[in-house]
Amino acid sequence: MMREKIKKARLQNIKQPYRDVMTTAGLLLATVALACFLFFFVSRSPINIALFFMVGAIMVARHTNGYIYGIFSSVFGVIFINCFFTYPYSHIDFTRPDYPFTFVCILALSLVTSTVTTNLKRQAEVLRFHEKQLAEAEKEKMRANLLRAVSHDLRTPLTGIIGSISAIKESGDGYSKEEFQELISNVYDDASWMLNMVENLLSVTKIHTGGSQFATTPEIVEEVVEEAVTRLKKRLPKAEILVQIPAEILMVPMDAMMVEQVLINLLENAVVHSKSQHPVQLFVQNQEHDVAFHVIDFGNGLNKEQLKHIFDGTYSKGPSADGQKGMGIGLSICHTIITAHGGTISAKNNERGAEFLFTLPKEEAHA
Repeated sequence: MMREKIKKARLQNIKQPYRDVMTTAGLLLATVALACFLFFFVSRSPINIALFFMVGAIMVARHTNGYIYGIFSSVFGVIFINCFFTYPYSHIDFTRPDYPFTFVCILALSLVTSTVTTNLKRQAEVLRFHEKQLAEAEKEKMRANLLRAVSHDLRTPLTGIIGSISAIKESGDGYSKEEFQELISNVYDDASWMLNMVENLLSVTKIHTGGSQFATTPEIVEEVVEEAVTRLKKRLPKAEILVQIPAEILMVPMDAMMVEQVLINLLENAVVHSKSQHPVQLFVQNQEHDVAFHVIDFGNGLNKEQLKHIFDGTYSKGPSADGQKGMGIGLSICHTIITAHGGTISAKNNERGAEFLFTLPKEEAHA
């Protein structure tokens, strides 16, 4: 792969001078044609003709690499004007008293504008290069955060599973039936949670494999919400969720499985981490250009210090986060999925607890 890139870069460097020469010739030919039209049908003023050649020199500098093509175009324009558009025609004559000054001014102006154009082009290329580097650095940071969150969130359920299995192995028949069932239930819960995390990671892999572009089809919002709640109930049978959906049928372009995963993540976080006896609320709001999904709990709220980093994969509930399943990986994946749909996602605290809000555009959108 690296050899192919180097070979392609070398081939590009070989072809570039020929491309620049052809571009210069084509633009100068077009400039001459326009100048001739102006000279024979509009105005015979050399100053007006000179403006055409100045524009031509700027265009050459804009579409070629290096200063030489723009400088050549400037010199060519001044000589061509003197030879064909200044009396005596078809002769190069710099002997007229005022012409050397005019020649120098036009040449200087053409050279300056051409050089400035080339310089601005190079600065724009440098800026694009730095922006690309920053984007790559941001991607690397996101990958690092994701790996850190995965490592953290895998360690917690694995520790619980190993602890429960070790207890069963060491005790033999020392546990009562109820205690044994509790240990098995703990293993099942931790394994189920790990399966959920794997589903999250597969969702992200699907997005990145498709270059953040994936197939979306119009889906009925009520059916997607109902399926997400049903799947969550299988995982958390005791979860209480109050759902409110507008009476009208809402159709939104989406990948239904991914949006269901977002709803499951947010609802599960609200049920597990809020530590509240009140049911979690999920209500859908029909807005002008999008559909908003609100997930509200009545618990302790979110950590204010980490609220602004809650979707970057580094979120944890506090110093004791190692002792519980964290929300970081799930929320990071929610952000990835909603952004890929062209929507937005946010989190905030209110007087009742925590609220997560995400929107999906009604029309097809690509992030």
